[in-house]
Amino acid sequence: MQLSTIQKTTEEECSGPGPKQTDTRMQSLQVDSVQRWMEDLRHMTEVECMCVLQAKPIGVEEDSQQGELIVASGVGAGDHVARNNLQTLLRRALVVSTELGKMFQRLEKGRWQRVHSTAVRANCHVRSLVHEYSAARSTPPEMQKYEKSLLEKCMELTNITERCLHTDDEFFLKSMREAIHEILTDVSDSFSNMIDMALANEIRVLIKQIESSDSIHTIGSAISNLLSLTQDGPQLCSIIAKEGAVVALFKICRQDRFRDLYAHALRTVASICCVEEGINQLDKVDGILCLADILTDESSVEAARAEAAAVVAQITSPHHTSTQHLASFLESMHDIVTALIKLCESASCGEVFLLASAALANITFFDSMACEILLQLNAIQILLQACKDRQRVDTPYSKDQVVTILANLSVLEQCASEVLQEQGIERLLLLLGEKPSSTSPSEGAACERVQQKAAVTLARLSRDPDVAQTAIQLKAVPRLIELCRSPTERNNSDSVLVACLAALRRLAAGCPDSIEAADHQQLIKPRLVDSFLLCSNMEESFV
Repeated sequence: MQLSTIQKTTEEECSGPGPKQTDTRMQSLQVDSVQRWMEDLRHMTEVECMCVLQAKPIGVEEDSQQGELIVASGVGAGDHVARNNLQTLLRRALVVSTELGKMFQRLEKGRWQRVHSTAVRANCHVRSLVHEYSAARSTPPEMQKYEKSLLEKCMELTNITERCLHTDDEFFLKSMREAIHEILTDVSDSFSNMIDMALANEIRVLIKQIESSDSIHTIGSAISNLLSLTQDGPQLCSIIAKEGAVVALFKICRQDRFRDLYAHALRTVASICCVEEGINQLDKVDGILCLADILTDESSVEAARAEAAAVVAQITSPHHTSTQHLASFLESMHDIVTALIKLCESASCGEVFLLASAALANITFFDSMACEILLQLNAIQILLQACKDRQRVDTPYSKDQVVTILANLSVLEQCASEVLQEQGIERLLLLLGEKPSSTSPSEGAACERVQQKAAVTLARLSRDPDVAQTAIQLKAVPRLIELCRSPTERNNSDSVLVACLAALRRLAAGCPDSIEAADHQQLIKPRLVDSFLLCSNMEESFV
């Protein structure tokens, strides 16, 4: 039962409603309860009943339209069927996988009663899934072969585990354990293959809707279902990519009549491109040219350009091992970089800025020409000004992207003068003090990256005497020493420690008098590794 419904009901009862209000309230409560019960019942069945029924689905009579309305209220029939098929597959797959995992564990412990009962449950769930899916969708011939083989193996598993209940012969049980383990492995592999084929079949249905329909609602619903599937992990993203989803989505993004769907389609593309198959498909359909067109089209809404930036960020991520697609990216890089820095400048919110700056940060890693283009476009001024605007740069994640770009730009000599002109050293010192506002591990890690990259940027820029002198005047040295000596200030991060030691040594090389003798003796004079070991083992004094 939904909590909001219970709370609403309680509040209305306290206010003393009339009979009519009470009837309406109870009817709403019953519909919610029945709907929830009907959803849960499909996945919470009694093993004995399933054995008797052999997982046969309960048919819907023609006159039972009221029950259908309760389950599918507010959802189009086609959309509901597609979504329900996908949800049923994923839920059943999770249940069966869990049961098979339990069987492996109980088999190792020799708990034969539990092994058999788990085999019975797994058998029932598999049969239920197969029958329900066959009733809802025509099964491809190749998948029918897997189904038949899987059902036979599940039945064999049930029978062989039952034989182990009626003997105490250790030699027999040991031989059976090996046989069961082999069958169980076959069942797991067959089930996994069958689910992949079933999901691929459902994905093909969604892609066909995208390719053949002229209805924005139908296409949008199919894209939503694909996007939902991408959240279930890289394996599903690989299946989606192999079935041609990226090709279909870019067809949508090349048609003006579907402009309202661009953002939605591109968000799905970005999710699919977390795997190499998705990026390869994007490259084959010249997806980078399409992204460039959307980013540079001033008539494109901000949401579409932001999602195009998200795709760029995804495909340029340093985590990808394949770089073949980047060859075609270089051809459009100037236009894309120009559009992205403009998007950073005009971003209406933090999310848009984050996507655009993340794309730029990734681009600056793999080509120095991108850094030169950004300097020509006054990127340093734009990014440092954005840091003063909390509407755009409002989280450590956004600051991480900004300082990454600055760190990569700082390898160019002409960068130092621009940073000084825009009072960038003051901003770097503020970034050295970045601390998480919550206990979130991801936010803490982002703050560490901000501190580390700020120190790296300061070290690189301090090759310029004017930058080094400005940093010393702004008391960069005491802050760097504090970060080296106080583990809590750097969140116990070794990477921040190394970066701060490097920056400190760079400043000391240009201005030796800026560091006291004791600090020089411990942090500057020894080898870097010795100073690192000294600071990493240092316990903070609270006296």
